[in-house]
Amino acid sequence: MTLTSQPQAGTGVQPQPVPGSPGSGRFGAGAFPWVMSGAVALSVCGASLSLNGVLRGWAWFLPVLTTVVVVSLTMALLRTFRAQPLLVAAGGLASLALILTFTFFRRDSIAGFLPSQATFDALGRHLRRASETVLAESSPVAPNAGIVLVTCAALGLVVILVDALALPLGMPATSGLGLLAVLVVPAMIKPQSVGWLGFVTTAAGYLVILACSQWFAPDARTQADTARNPGQVRRAALTGSVALVVTLLLQLVVPGFDQGTFPQGSRLNPWGTATGLNPMISLGNSLRTPTGEGRITYATNSTTPLYLRSVTVDRFDGESWSPDDRNANRRAGTGRMDAGHEILAPEQTRQVTVVNTGDFTSPYLPVPYAPESVNGLTGRWSWDPATLSIKGTDTNSRDQQYLVQSSVPKLTTELLDASSAPVQGVPEEFIRPPSNVPDIVRTTAESVTADSRTAYAKAMAIQRFLRGPGFTYSLESPVQNGYDGNGLSVLADFLTQKSGYCIHFASAMAVMARLEGIPSRIAVGYAPGRQTGATVSVAGQGALPEYEVDARDAHAWPELYFQGLGWVPFEPTPSRGVVPAYAQDSSASGGTSTNEQNNDGLVPSNGATAPSSAPAPDPLPLPGSGTADAGKQLAPALYTAAGVLLLVLLAASPRLVRGGIRARRLRGTGTGRNRLAEPPLVWSELQDLATDYGVRPEPSETPRTFSARLRGSLAMRLRAESDTSGAPDTGSGPGHDAGTFNAQTVHAVTALTDAYERHQYGRPAGQDAARHGLPEDAAVEHIGQVRQGLRRNAGIVGRLRADWLPPSVLSRWGSVARWAFGVLGRAASRVGHAASALWRRTRNGLRRLRAG
Repeated sequence: MTLTSQPQAGTGVQPQPVPGSPGSGRFGAGAFPWVMSGAVALSVCGASLSLNGVLRGWAWFLPVLTTVVVVSLTMALLRTFRAQPLLVAAGGLASLALILTFTFFRRDSIAGFLPSQATFDALGRHLRRASETVLAESSPVAPNAGIVLVTCAALGLVVILVDALALPLGMPATSGLGLLAVLVVPAMIKPQSVGWLGFVTTAAGYLVILACSQWFAPDARTQADTARNPGQVRRAALTGSVALVVTLLLQLVVPGFDQGTFPQGSRLNPWGTATGLNPMISLGNSLRTPTGEGRITYATNSTTPLYLRSVTVDRFDGESWSPDDRNANRRAGTGRMDAGHEILAPEQTRQVTVVNTGDFTSPYLPVPYAPESVNGLTGRWSWDPATLSIKGTDTNSRDQQYLVQSSVPKLTTELLDASSAPVQGVPEEFIRPPSNVPDIVRTTAESVTADSRTAYAKAMAIQRFLRGPGFTYSLESPVQNGYDGNGLSVLADFLTQKSGYCIHFASAMAVMARLEGIPSRIAVGYAPGRQTGATVSVAGQGALPEYEVDARDAHAWPELYFQGLGWVPFEPTPSRGVVPAYAQDSSASGGTSTNEQNNDGLVPSNGATAPSSAPAPDPLPLPGSGTADAGKQLAPALYTAAGVLLLVLLAASPRLVRGGIRARRLRGTGTGRNRLAEPPLVWSELQDLATDYGVRPEPSETPRTFSARLRGSLAMRLRAESDTSGAPDTGSGPGHDAGTFNAQTVHAVTALTDAYERHQYGRPAGQDAARHGLPEDAAVEHIGQVRQGLRRNAGIVGRLRADWLPPSVLSRWGSVARWAFGVLGRAASRVGHAASALWRRTRNGLRRLRAG
């Protein structure tokens, strides 16, 4: 009997190499591992490009690039030496550990790259730093060593996962899952989503992975035998075009996606539409996508529209600033509130304001400053004596209607300029300058206020400097230059670029004022809004004009403290908000607005007393509003991606082992076309293949008996399929296709059985060349036909079990576990016997000593 079968006419079945064992290609078999590893590295590095904006700047990219390249090259080198798949994956993990040690723990390791106990101690510190960064900072986060370490480790694991899916598991198309795990993070956080550069580079690497897989090891289940088939090129172009069109259109109807041009406009927003100022979305995102959500209306007896303040930020240390709730000092109830300092202004204005928050949701309550009482609230509320910010204890601001009584001193430039008494009664946190202030911030503050004598003159000099022609209001510059957010490093970048939005201008003035000895803080809330044309009747006040604000009016501004006058707001942001009369230069008319038409086409107010048109302050998410702090948005994404990677690796481990065993058994010895596979190994592969699909060999069976039972099982399944189809075998149609396919499978089983029996029981090797082995191509072809026949006759559950939980592997693992437990049991028994004998000898010795 011929040991190599030829394809039968009309079947379309060709000998195919096992996935992961490259066939003939124009580059030769030796190029396959290197080309595939290069494609994996390209795709992962491309995906990492999208993390710019999640991580600030580009200083983190070189360690990432080094990690990805080292892991990819290591796995390619091991695969060149025909290492088993599990050994290749283990080598990738080892190289990842070594390169991370060399990059981050060189001083705490042996020889600069071997981990030691000091390395693990340093690792703990880095992980704690990374955890603090993820939970406390908003994007883009500072690329400290901890967060860069975690990023490099995660991307190194992605390289191993993508490589495993593309090669030993033989599923190159699903390798995109690892790349998707990386892209999910910027898609959920960055306002511009993945970005075109990261998307295009990732897609290019992914397509190269698919192309290499089809070029070097084409799938037997596809009709196109190589990537050079012109028909396949046309099909690929059509499929890609349809996928692109669907991607562009689907995002318009799927909830949770922001509309826009792919990929920038397709930012994933799993929390849906925000009704308040949602801190789960980064600051710049709310600025660049103002949707008018979270509408608030208020009516007031003030002659000018009011700023509504929700919370203040007063601690400027660190890379990210957030409110200090001072929970230990908060006071319950809002019926009576006191600012805690005396106001010596000769005249104060009492204001009555009715607020309806509607669907605005935040733990902080928006009120005019400075509130003396707030009535009509539902739920429990508390207030901070240091800032007068009001926060819900067990409730939030949604659907609240309340009346606020507030008072403000009537301020003039003369009154502020004369307020030169030493500051007293102000908490230290409002006075203390931040540590590690960048030099550019300190020198700028000194140069700007060099000619100013009083605190008011210094404040006006700083405001004049920031509102001057050298600064521009921009929503895009912070993102493009990597300083979108807050913090001292962001402030330094802002003063260098001289372009940003309200949080940058307010932060700059607040920090520089502290450096000049003026207590300061940042207020976050809403600038004056638009008149609705309606009125609200308030007892004792009559009909009051109604105003509305929403996310488009969110704003941040600095408040500076002047002894005897209290906290005084300023407006350093150019073309946004309303500059109060006391903060205007002499060249500007008193009380007028300096707003210009904003990017959204909203017309700002033309004067402080006639706010019929909308001022256009920039949308700003309130710190702490929504469901979590802004920095915590990154944690679920990272933990989810890590969990998915771990689950995929765990689920794929039996399949990896099975693929490695199959490749090793079918690997021939020799060179060129004379490579021969060992018949006993091929026979073992046939038995394991049958076991995976439910035909387990019996210990007492001879090879021929098992072969007959396997062929009979296939024939019975064929007859059952034919009977179910109800169609006679006429030589055409489904019955004929199934019969031809199973006939090939039966023929392959027979050929493998004959080769094994000839090897085991035939003539010596010198008299029969067939005993030397089975041609590798024939072995691969026969096993592939048997496998396809078994898969064709198995159900979906049977196929999934054979692929992901192969019984041949699990039974071996069970045997190993039983053997290990047996060894441990025997060892424990021997230890017990030895201990018992020792005890008997010791006891007898003691008895003899007592007897003597």
